[in-house]
Amino acid sequence: MGGQNERKSHHNEKTIKELSNRMNRIEGQVRGIKGMIERHVYCDDILNQIASVQSALNGVSKLLLEKHMKSCVCERLEAKDTEVIDEVLKTIFRMMK
Repeated sequence: MGGQNERKSHHNEKTIKELSNRMNRIEGQVRGIKGMIERHVYCDDILNQIASVQSALNGVSKLLLEKHMKSCVCERLEAKDTEVIDEVLKTIFRMMK
């Protein structure tokens, strides 16, 4: 996952904690889904839980994208680094698949 010269985000501790808490909940949900599969729970119930996890991940993506745009992207644009525009567009397009 590293790469790209090991760039780092500049998010405050509140944002990091919120993102981490959300991911912890999602991780628990995924473990729960695995357990449902192993217990032969009815497929529709499992699919509903998967949809819930996908929605939660989309929420994390939206929050992170917002923070990225307001911090990392702004900083790079202020530094006249316009390559960030292509980078963020590529990421958004990937998210929309």
